[in-house]
Amino acid sequence: MKKSLFILALIFCQLMQAQDKNSIPTLKTLEGFLSVDFLSIDMPTNDLGTDEDHMGFTGIHYNLKLNNFYTGLGMYGAVRGKRGGFFTLGVNAGYKSYLSKKLFIDTGIHFGGGGGAGAPDGGGAFILPHLNLGLQFQKFSLTGGYSYINFFDAGNIISHQLNFGLQVPITIASANIDDAEKEFSIKNLKKSEWNRKPRRMSFMMHLNNLSVEKSATNQRGETLLGKTIRLAGFEINSYTNDHWFYFAKFDGAYDGIRAGYMNIILGAGYHFSFNQKRTNILTKFGMGAGGGGGVDSQGGVLIYPDISIEQHIASNIYLSVNKGLLMSPNSYFKTSTFGVGLKYYTNINGVLENYTTSDAKFKGFEVIVKQDAYFNAKRMLLPTENLHQISVQLNYFLNKNLYLAGQTSFANFGNAGAYAEGIVGLGLQSNYFMNDKVNVFVQGLIGGAGGGDISTGEGLIMKPSAGFNYKLNTNLALRGAAGYVKARGGELSSPFINLGVRYQLSFLNSK
Repeated sequence: MKKSLFILALIFCQLMQAQDKNSIPTLKTLEGFLSVDFLSIDMPTNDLGTDEDHMGFTGIHYNLKLNNFYTGLGMYGAVRGKRGGFFTLGVNAGYKSYLSKKLFIDTGIHFGGGGGAGAPDGGGAFILPHLNLGLQFQKFSLTGGYSYINFFDAGNIISHQLNFGLQVPITIASANIDDAEKEFSIKNLKKSEWNRKPRRMSFMMHLNNLSVEKSATNQRGETLLGKTIRLAGFEINSYTNDHWFYFAKFDGAYDGIRAGYMNIILGAGYHFSFNQKRTNILTKFGMGAGGGGGVDSQGGVLIYPDISIEQHIASNIYLSVNKGLLMSPNSYFKTSTFGVGLKYYTNINGVLENYTTSDAKFKGFEVIVKQDAYFNAKRMLLPTENLHQISVQLNYFLNKNLYLAGQTSFANFGNAGAYAEGIVGLGLQSNYFMNDKVNVFVQGLIGGAGGGDISTGEGLIMKPSAGFNYKLNTNLALRGAAGYVKARGGELSSPFINLGVRYQLSFLNSK
């Protein structure tokens, strides 16, 4: 009798484990907000004793809300003045205190690195604290107040100024990273809390050629007319309906000019499909900031009209060809663009639509913030010394172990404030061991880099590395790595180490 009861109990436990393993993951929501802000920075007097125009500095940030506290990431770029190509990357932390239902005080600080366009940015490290008053509306809030900026690592940019901002709440649905690669039928998902309208998105890696059409000059007075600037980058599209979408694209030069040029473009577009949705035509218009690498874009504002045609080649993957213009509003810097890319379409976090497939799968995603140290980073003119930079890496997992990686980095110590990287590649990680706390990984990244007198030639670098993750909880881990960075056509050839934190989750991916 006792033996029979034991066997029944064992069977029951196994059934419960199997049920738990096959149970649909819980939908979790991350409360946060997207913010765009602007400040006008008082620039120092130049070596000739002449006052420089204020630098218009605009930023875009995403912050996670932790009750009244918040933290996140942000980028800034010059859009006015004489420093087009001045970019920064950093982390945010702040606190909101509500005085009434609609009125609040927002205080916080941004720490990061960057520079460019010949500005007196020193090593690139800066702080940007603020004290703002905010007014909450139904779907957004407006803020304004005092801010202070200081490039404190041997830089000469110190300014007190007003700032103005717009904040829009954005909620992100997700599941635990442990649910990654679990597959469920659409039929069962429609009976769960995942029965919601999905977000249509696309991700594209592309190469783009900028043919300089106007007799623009670089910052040394040399003409760029007739030159071709070759860019590598990626683009993200998010759809509001079947046709309209908004996009963000990030590009950096790897050939054609001295390294250091980059641009960041935000905009919207219209999508038209035919040939049973196997062929797409997209029209886009965007604005953003760009410059560096000797390209004089004046204040930094760029406009980007573009038309693309896409053809389905496999699964959800399309081949894209684009033609357009990238130029400053007054055409001082004007280029004709032509590019190709590979684009992947997906539906995120919902199954309310009618699908031709019967299953959907959760896919892993992680965000890594880290500090890099390059040892003996070779310069073009200045003495060799170590270089430090702040980096953000995004990983999308193709399966449990293999991932696609994209990384951007900006110098913050080491007398190279204008140096920046934009690189992509592949990585492979092990399963966890040591009581499910540790795993190891290898990755190889390649892309564009330059600025800050670092010897990267025309900008192409390769960056292999290996490291470990130490799990703190389900979402967070410490991350460390060591590797080597090598510039093609330049003298940069340095070992490096880094240390940072990793945040993991998973998204429902339905075709």
